[in-house]
Amino acid sequence: MENENVLFWSKAAGTFLVSSAVLYFAWKKIIGKSPKKNYPPDTVILHQIGRGQYAPSLTPYAIKLETYLRMANIPYENVHSFYTPSKKGKVPWIEYNGEEIADSEFCIEYLNDKLGIDLDKDFTAKEKGIARAFQKMVEENTYWHLQMDRWVFDKDWTACKAMRTPTLIAYFIRRSVRKDTYAVGIGRHSSDEVYHIMDLDLKALSDFIGNKKFLLGDKPCQADCSVFGMIGNAYWQSFGSPAESAIKKYRNLCDYCQRMKETFWPDWDECISHGFTKEPTK
Repeated sequence: MENENVLFWSKAAGTFLVSSAVLYFAWKKIIGKSPKKNYPPDTVILHQIGRGQYAPSLTPYAIKLETYLRMANIPYENVHSFYTPSKKGKVPWIEYNGEEIADSEFCIEYLNDKLGIDLDKDFTAKEKGIARAFQKMVEENTYWHLQMDRWVFDKDWTACKAMRTPTLIAYFIRRSVRKDTYAVGIGRHSSDEVYHIMDLDLKALSDFIGNKKFLLGDKPCQADCSVFGMIGNAYWQSFGSPAESAIKKYRNLCDYCQRMKETFWPDWDECISHGFTKEPTK
């Protein structure tokens, strides 16, 4: 009996691996044969995974990049698809007059250089340094805590159910996040320690913003795109998790998110699915 079970599971595993390999190569073939579209000249083509339920994307980096395009008044078009990652395997990414650029920060640097844009020209070197420090805090530290909140600590899969993520995909995402966060060190902490560090980040950001309208004052800077992408995504799309409570504890961070939304996203309601009750039109 034991040998029969071993044989059965060996065959099942083999079938699964072969099927997976066939599907993978079929997918690669389809993607590889996708014809290159002709886009309008001097227009940024923003490739992202699609609209979110209560924020314009489920990934903070897409919100960051699209907010930058709006802040800089750069003409752009969206291409929403899960199946067109960049050559680096990352989303979002952009095309501009036939050139492909991956990574949200490299996209911004490229457009700044190509189009002569400087959203920080009115700020001092010291202010720019502070803004970059907060940007890197939210992107390289806070981000991982929010990932653990959504994909690892959520034992009831609340976010996955809310986002209608297929169980198998959710499982692989959870495993990937666990692996990645363990590698960077954050994943080695307990949930209490992770939420404690997250709160320290949020408190530092809240204390610095204070009564200011934006990160550095009455005028937004480039780093506001990153901060809003990260904090805003968690503010609107944490689906009742501890991360949502942590952010809403700081009234000025909530006001900041609303202010960025009103300033750069007057069409917000057209860019979200309202909990899958409406089809986004943009």
